[in-house]
Amino acid sequence: MKKKIALILIVIFFAGIGIFLVTAQPTEQVSDIKENKPPQTHEKESEPDENDKKEQEETNQDELEKDDIKTHFKDIVSEAVQTTIDYFTNKETNITAIGDSLTQGVGDITGDGGYVGILDKALNRDNQIVEFDNYGKRGNRSDQLLKRLNNPEIAASISNSDIVLITIGANDIMKVVKENFTDLTFKDFAQERIAYEERLKTIFDKINHLNPNTKIYLLGFYNPFEKYFPEIKELGIIVENWNSTGKKVAGMYENITFIPTIDLFADTDVDLFAEDNFHPNTRGYQRIAKRVLEYLTD
Repeated sequence: MKKKIALILIVIFFAGIGIFLVTAQPTEQVSDIKENKPPQTHEKESEPDENDKKEQEETNQDELEKDDIKTHFKDIVSEAVQTTIDYFTNKETNITAIGDSLTQGVGDITGDGGYVGILDKALNRDNQIVEFDNYGKRGNRSDQLLKRLNNPEIAASISNSDIVLITIGANDIMKVVKENFTDLTFKDFAQERIAYEERLKTIFDKINHLNPNTKIYLLGFYNPFEKYFPEIKELGIIVENWNSTGKKVAGMYENITFIPTIDLFADTDVDLFAEDNFHPNTRGYQRIAKRVLEYLTD
């Protein structure tokens, strides 16, 4: 098991480096071209070649896909949205979203801003009935989020909030991977999970100190490896264990609710992940948004 996990993560790690290098190199080339661009001429422009036509067709297809995704979202959440709008109508509601890249919306190609942005657009489509503050930050771990709660802007938003949405912990798991890359075991994850549990309690206590009347929703983990490595059950067990910890801690507080998401990504026949195969794509975020809407009015 240890060797299998290490091998998979090595592949993922170097794939990520490859993506970075591929995306970084063209930027330098463009810069060089701008500095040494030839003088303008007034010759008649040539007809676009087949490659240009193909690129244009792909661009048009991407735009159509984005429109199709947004239309699809309207269909799958219409009932949940209307129920939530009815719930929030005539109430001054403020929602603060804090956490990691899932709150930031990394992977959403439409630019809606992930599940938080989708909620914003859905609930405020006709009238501004809910104010959203999004403090998602890519790469945030639970220890870093705890420190960010001292940020005056974030603290003020929480103090004024009716609802706090949280995604946190995935980068705590990745920290275990990075620190034990060549010798990864279950014990490493178990030890960090204990520390995560204590930090989660401190985060909740801090939020309740800032605003004892707010409702807190902790979103659970999904398993990004299930589609590509279904035979490696250990990865799923790790995710389930960390979900159990989040649910247990949330259950210690009357104003905190745990929202599961792992089942939303269990459908391996549907493409729900971004190009990095880790973050949700727009359809994945749509499923999360729908689940959150259901819990907000449960």
